[in-house]
Amino acid sequence: MIEVSGLVRTYGDFIAVDGVNFSIQAGEIVGLLGHNGAGKSTVMKMLSGHLEATEGSILVDGEDIATQRQSVQKKIGYLPENLPLYSELSVIDYLHYVGRLRSLSGNELYENISNAVEATDLSEKLEAGIHTLSRGFKQRVAVAQAILGNPKVLILDEPTNGLDPTQTQHMRNLITRLSNNTTIILSTHIMQEVDAICDRALIMTQGQVALDSNLQDLQQGNQLTLHTTMDEKQVKKMVSEIGEITNMDLLSHQEKSSSYQYKLTLKDKGSSADACAKVAKSVIDGGFALYQLHIEKQDLETIFRQVNSSQHATKEVKNVA
Repeated sequence: MIEVSGLVRTYGDFIAVDGVNFSIQAGEIVGLLGHNGAGKSTVMKMLSGHLEATEGSILVDGEDIATQRQSVQKKIGYLPENLPLYSELSVIDYLHYVGRLRSLSGNELYENISNAVEATDLSEKLEAGIHTLSRGFKQRVAVAQAILGNPKVLILDEPTNGLDPTQTQHMRNLITRLSNNTTIILSTHIMQEVDAICDRALIMTQGQVALDSNLQDLQQGNQLTLHTTMDEKQVKKMVSEIGEITNMDLLSHQEKSSSYQYKLTLKDKGSSADACAKVAKSVIDGGFALYQLHIEKQDLETIFRQVNSSQHATKEVKNVA
C-alpha cells in the first residue's frame, strides 16, 4: 500500500529526514515513534503531499505522490496534531465544507457525513458550534473530517492528545475498526497507544529509521521465568538437555514451600514457544510442581530509550572520528 524509498528532506544545510525507507501493507496499523525533532511530522507531511521531498520517492497504492499528487491525496485522510477546525462553524457545516473540498456531493456527501458522524459518535453535537465543544469532541470532529471520502490511508498525529481515559478508549476502538478497510499510520508520544492498537513500530531518531519491527516480535524477550519445586541441580540437568536454553540463573529459593524461581536465557527469541513446551514437559514428567512459567516481555518504553541511546552514542562516535 505504501512504499517509501530513500526519502530525504532538507532545509538549507539542515537535514530533517535522512534516507528513510519503509513499506506498509494494506490494513496495517503502524506506530511512528520518536522524540521531538526526530523527523516524524516531516515524514507525515511528505506522505500526505503537504511537503515535497528533497530526494526519494513515495508510492501510495502504486501511484507516485510526486507526479500524481491529487490522485494520491484523494486516497489519504490526515489528522494533524493541531486540529484543522474552523471554530465559527457548526459541526455539520464544517463536515459539509470538508466533504465538498473532497469533491463529494449529493447522496455521496450525505452518506459519507452520516458514516463519519456514526463512527465518531457525534450525532448529539451536529448543530453545536465547534468553539463550544470540549477537547474530546473537537478531536472527534477532526477525525470525522479525516475519514470523509473513505480514504485508503489514514495518517493520525497524536489522535488521543488531551483526551480523558474514556475518550481515549473510544478513539482506540474507532482506530481499530477503521483498520478493517484502511491502512493507518499513528504518530504518538504515548507508548500505551502503540501497545494497545498497533501492529508495527517505526522508531525514528535524528531523521532516520532506527528500528522497524513487528510489535509482537519486538516485545518478545529472550528469557523465561520458571517457578517450580525442581531444585537447582535438576534444573541444570534439564537445561543441558534443552537446546533452546543457553543459561540458567537462580532468582530465589523459598524454603517453606521448597520452591525455586529461575531465569532461563534462550538462544534466540524465536525458540520461546518450543522452550516453554519442553520445560513444562520436563517439570511435569519429573513429578515436580509447576507454579509459573512465562516469557518475559520487553517494555516498549524501555526499547524506545535503548534505541535512542544507541543512536546517540553512534552519532557521538562518528563525530569524534
